[in-house]
Amino acid sequence: MNRREITFLLVAMVLAAVFGGVVGDVIGSFLPEGTIKTLFVKHLQIGIGSEPYVAVQDSAGPLRHAPLTINLFSITLTFGLLIKINFVSVLFVLLVFVYFRWWFL
Repeated sequence: MNRREITFLLVAMVLAAVFGGVVGDVIGSFLPEGTIKTLFVKHLQIGIGSEPYVAVQDSAGPLRHAPLTINLFSITLTFGLLIKINFVSVLFVLLVFVYFRWWFL
């Protein structure tokens, strides 16, 4: 496997995760309450913040994780990353991986 194929696979998996998350939220918004809606709408949040389980409530919407902030008097550095994984995004990533194996290997 060459460098170009690896780059293509990583970009395709990231795009599949993003597109799958959007598709899962859209489909889940049209479903009635129940187990199937929970499967599409619920997501696992993995993030880097000031503390592992810190959540901040603001007027803009639901709970979000606070970013890591380092104040060095004249410079303030802010770091943060939040990944939201749902069922459809995992399904799309697996489909991209299977397609990649079938087409390129």
